[in-house]
Amino acid sequence: MMAFKITDKVTWVGKIDWDLETFHGEEYSTHKGSTYNAYLIQDDKTVLIDTVWTPFKEEFVAELKKVISLEKIDYIVMNHGEADHSGALPELMRLIPDTPIYCTANGVKSLKGQYHKDWDFRVVKTGEKLSLGTRDLLFIEAPMLHWPDSMFCYLTGDDILFSNDAFGQHYATELMYNDLVDKAELDYECIKYYANILTPFSRLVTRKIQEFIDLNLPVSFICPSHGVIWRENPLQIVEQYNVWANSYQENQITIMYDTMWDGTKKMANAIAQGIKAANPSLTIKLYHIANRDRNDVLTEVFKSKAIFLGSPTVNRTILSTVAAMIEAMKGLGFTNKKAAAFGTYGWSGEAIKVISARLEDAGFEVINPGIRGLYNPDEGVIEQCYALGEEMVRAINL
Repeated sequence: MMAFKITDKVTWVGKIDWDLETFHGEEYSTHKGSTYNAYLIQDDKTVLIDTVWTPFKEEFVAELKKVISLEKIDYIVMNHGEADHSGALPELMRLIPDTPIYCTANGVKSLKGQYHKDWDFRVVKTGEKLSLGTRDLLFIEAPMLHWPDSMFCYLTGDDILFSNDAFGQHYATELMYNDLVDKAELDYECIKYYANILTPFSRLVTRKIQEFIDLNLPVSFICPSHGVIWRENPLQIVEQYNVWANSYQENQITIMYDTMWDGTKKMANAIAQGIKAANPSLTIKLYHIANRDRNDVLTEVFKSKAIFLGSPTVNRTILSTVAAMIEAMKGLGFTNKKAAAFGTYGWSGEAIKVISARLEDAGFEVINPGIRGLYNPDEGVIEQCYALGEEMVRAINL
């Protein structure tokens, strides 16, 4: 995609990656691809904000040359040093090696640690400004949103917040503005992004948003590092982050399981029936997690008041898919959610205790010791699972 003007002085110079299928290695699924957004501000002084991911470094520099002679770039701002933002920086600095790079102190550590170059780093802190002529660039540190080095910057005059990884989404589109894209797609990619990346930092999100609100700055655009630019009611995504950061819940219960010979699957379905009987209006999501995308399922966990997690006992423990899901949930640090375990066994039956203990360790309130079914669960076990579903509805007061 060619560069495009956002305002008279601000140009998008990023890359749309339609083919991206996973992000952070294989940790995050990107069904809709992504964008790597970089921005060029041309005032009396010219500043480049961020670059793009390493595989596109030559393309990025070539396209940037079509917009401006590289020697005319006075400053580079690196809001965050992760490789999807800084990957093209070494290629750019090879051509303009003396250009100052503005970043946080942790940004210096990050960039030096990755590229082993002693460029002209200029460390900035919250409240400091860089004069561009008729405009100023105000720096706002945002540590752990989502790396220690992260920061925002705000362009006066044009009233643009360059928010880096906050308020973004992995969403490839040529439309590039929130008011032009499919709203349902955008909403889903935003909540998935928050659930899987920013949930562990929710308290910091709330604090940083309040800090920004206290600055009382007008906002005409929010320009994140991934996905669309927010121009129609741009603060709507800020307001939504405040909601998501507050132990977010919808009227939903999510049931997750893996199974070997369908016994645990039968138990999962019985739990779902019990939930439905107790409250027909409650949203129920049921996933055989070996066959489903983990990040999509984690998004549903984020939305839920409670979860069930099931596994048969295998080698005195649980199936690896279930163990991976617990590990992912622990890392994300979900709060104020209830849980219960279930599963079949043939010999020793440790899975339920293992799941329950790990769920508690991951921060869930386990409401019941769990239900074990011997081999192929009989009618008595199915009735217990049904009752467990009903019990959970009572536990969440719905």
